[in-house]
Amino acid sequence: MPRVTYISDDGKETALDVPVGTSVMQAAILNSVDGIVAECGGSCMCATCHVFVREDQLPLCPEMEVGEDAMLDGTAVPRRPNSRLSCQLVMSPRMDGLVVTMPETQT
Repeated sequence: MPRVTYISDDGKETALDVPVGTSVMQAAILNSVDGIVAECGGSCMCATCHVFVREDQLPLCPEMEVGEDAMLDGTAVPRRPNSRLSCQLVMSPRMDGLVVTMPETQT
């Protein structure tokens, strides 16, 4: 299983083995990772699962869709070039070792 490391705003790291086909957001919620709220449950209808992907790993991630791009304009913390919604990051074998950092707030 691919592994994801979640880094909270205060630096706490949580590493999880995530089944292929499971989103980074789903894995965080199922494992009570602090920092991802996911109010819409993964429908790309809110921006409360905002994460920052380690910049050198952006090419490993699925391409950003128009809806995600629009939702990132409404995040509680200003978006960065490496901002993604974790509900749209569905794990694949090539994403093994993914590192995401959560912003200081989601709401």
